[in-house]
Amino acid sequence: MLTRFDDYPIHQMPVPVAQTGTSDRNHYDRYFFNGYLPEGEVFFGGAMGLYPNRQVIDAAFSIVHEGRQKNLHVSGLAPVERSHTKVGPITVEVVEPMQTIRMIVEGAEWGVEADVTFEARAVAVEEERQVRNRGAINVMDVTRFTQNGTWAGWVAIDGHRIEIDPAVARGTRDRSWGIRPVGEPPGGAPMGGINQIFWLWAPLNFDDRCTYIALFDDAEGTKFYQHSLIAPVRASASDPVLDPGGIATLMHETDFTIDYQPGTRRARSATMTLHPHGKGTVPHEITFETLYTFQMAGISYSHPEWAHGTWKGELAIGADEWLLADIDPLAGQNLHIQNFCRVTLDGAPGWGVLEQIAIGPHHPTGLTGMLDGYAG
Repeated sequence: MLTRFDDYPIHQMPVPVAQTGTSDRNHYDRYFFNGYLPEGEVFFGGAMGLYPNRQVIDAAFSIVHEGRQKNLHVSGLAPVERSHTKVGPITVEVVEPMQTIRMIVEGAEWGVEADVTFEARAVAVEEERQVRNRGAINVMDVTRFTQNGTWAGWVAIDGHRIEIDPAVARGTRDRSWGIRPVGEPPGGAPMGGINQIFWLWAPLNFDDRCTYIALFDDAEGTKFYQHSLIAPVRASASDPVLDPGGIATLMHETDFTIDYQPGTRRARSATMTLHPHGKGTVPHEITFETLYTFQMAGISYSHPEWAHGTWKGELAIGADEWLLADIDPLAGQNLHIQNFCRVTLDGAPGWGVLEQIAIGPHHPTGLTGMLDGYAG
């Protein structure tokens, strides 16, 4: 089936753009956003995912304000036309690729509204490809890019409008696509229990630099994936938004320590040491101090009802909310989190998130069992 994009020279396969290069039902194509004001007066997250082989599109938007997180979830029948990035009251608009992205949430009926525009303050960074097998079965094969930026516009929670000033508002977006477990189970013989997962992601904003840090560890602390770098902030509108090579500095190794909140798997504080390539180079030191935690279930990650890629009919809309102080940190849907942090890089102050997923043991930081809280 032809769509408008077929008139552009972008084809990677001898098929129309609407047809994926794989019949894997877990193929997906996704937007993710977060944004925050300094000191965390408000934090918001947004997402939109397309699952062509499931014929599902979904989106969500979530706001944290004064200790409360309120969320809007939408799911519907996927459009064939890939330029149609709208489902129900949520729209993602690519104003200028790799530079300006707008998210509109017309959710007054559900108490969640927004009109926010992201502007790149650093280059978009392509991360190393993430590939993971479970036995002989490929369960993850993902390409992702990440970009830090400013936000302008406003968000509203239950009619209370909060202005987002681009002079101080910061955040991160990413785009990822490929194969990742989504939606309903695929059927067939069971693939076994939950695998051990230990994931850290730290996109951070400083006055003159940004970081992009992504790490997967096994239970013994051996990294099977790491991608860490530092990029300068764009000094003018004419500065590039893509890195042809030489703008961002890739690190050779990243070490970390985590001080957990007792009885949880959440970082109270953390440190990272980034080691550049080259003999005699000086490591970069990062510190994290968690101010509060954003539940990724608010934008449908691991949500028990609104899980990504789940067919809920031609259009379904729902909302929920919780007090952050009442969250059970060891419940399955609450393990995927973004800690909003005050940070430093070589002593310079900044803001950002330390994203965590910790399932199963991670012996170097003292986690045992599948879901045991840190006991010290």
